[in-house]
Amino acid sequence: MTGAFRYAHGAGADWGQVAKTLATGLGDGADEPDGLGFLYLTEQLAGDAASVLTFLRETTGVENWVGAVGYGVAATRTEYFNEPAGVALVAPFGADQFKIIDTIGRDLESQDMGNGGADVFTPAGGGDVALAVIHGDGTNAAIPEVIAGFAEQSGAFLVGGLTALTPDAQVAGGVTGGGLSGVVLAPGLGQVTGLSQGCVPIGPAHVITDGQDDVLVELDRRPALDVFIEDIGPDLAAQLEQAGQMVHAALLVPGSDQGDYLVRNLTGIDPDQGLLSIGEIIDTGQTMMFCVRNRDTAVADLKRMVVDLDRRLDAPARGGLYFSCVARGPNQFGPGSQEMSLIADALGDIPLAGFYANGEIFNHRLYGYTGVLVLFP
Repeated sequence: MTGAFRYAHGAGADWGQVAKTLATGLGDGADEPDGLGFLYLTEQLAGDAASVLTFLRETTGVENWVGAVGYGVAATRTEYFNEPAGVALVAPFGADQFKIIDTIGRDLESQDMGNGGADVFTPAGGGDVALAVIHGDGTNAAIPEVIAGFAEQSGAFLVGGLTALTPDAQVAGGVTGGGLSGVVLAPGLGQVTGLSQGCVPIGPAHVITDGQDDVLVELDRRPALDVFIEDIGPDLAAQLEQAGQMVHAALLVPGSDQGDYLVRNLTGIDPDQGLLSIGEIIDTGQTMMFCVRNRDTAVADLKRMVVDLDRRLDAPARGGLYFSCVARGPNQFGPGSQEMSLIADALGDIPLAGFYANGEIFNHRLYGYTGVLVLFP
C-alpha cells in the first residue's frame, strides 16, 4: 500500500456547500492512485447523498465509494451534529485490494448472504483474514442475523455501524439501503481494529435461570427484580423509573478472554411480578450483569484502546475509520468534540473519518454504546 490517505470534512448551509468543501480538501488526486473513498454524511443530508456522491466523483476522480448517513459524523478532532455536514476519506488502495459489496439481506424473507466476494481475498493456506467495512440499515429487524450470516459465510472480520433511521442511507458504489453493504478489503494491509465499551459494571455477573423472549424472570434462581435492586443500591432502587433509564443490561460474550459484553437497554420494569425486560432476546443459561454509562470509565477505556492499537501497528498510523454510538460523543464525553480529540491526542492528527451510529459492528456482532476504531499503517 503506497500513497497518502487524503481526507476532508466540513459543514455548510446545504449539500452543495458541503460537497465543495470536501472536494476542495481532497484535491484532484492527480499524483495519487484513485483509491477507495469513504463518505459519511449527517442525517440532514440524507436526501442529498446521491448529489454529493456524484459531485465528488466528478471533481476528485475517485470512482469507488462506500459510506453511510449517521446521526453525526466524526473527523480528526471534530464532531458534527444537527447540521448539514460530511467527512470524506480516500484510502490509497489499488483496485485489486478491495471489492465493494452491494446491499444484501434487504429481503427479510431471503437472507442468503452469498460469499460477499471475501473468498477472492482468502490467502491459500490461511493467514490474515479479510476486513469488511460494512454499514447496516437499522430499520431492518433482521440486521443482527444478516451481520452474523455475512461474517460466517464470507470469513471476513467486520467493522462498521448502523445508519440513521432514514431511507437509502448507505453508499456502496451508488446510494442504497435496506440491508447490509460496504467493502471487503484484502488481507495484508496491516490494519488493526479495536472496541471500546462505554459502560461500567455495577455488580457481579449473574446467570439467567428463567426467562422468555426479552423478559428476565430469574437471575441466579432469584426474582430478576430483586437481584437488580440489590445491584443498583438503595438510592437508585427508590427511583426505579430513573434507574431504568440509567442502568443497562450487559450480556457477556461466550468464550471471550477480554470480558467482552453486549450492552442492551432496559425496556421495562414490572414491580408487581418482579420482572425486567431488555432490548434483546435472551436464553436461559446466559451470563449477564448490570452496568451504567460512566464518562470517566469511557474516557479511560477509549485511551486504553487507542494506545493498544498504536502499539500493535507495525508502522505509524496513516489513516483510520471510527464508528461510535450516538449515545457517546457529546452525550457521554461532553461538548467540544472531546471524543475525537482524545483519539488525536494519542495518535496525532492523522486522517480519520466515521459516523455516529444506531449500533456498532465488530467482528460478527452488533454492539451498543461502543466505539470501533480501525487504523491503517
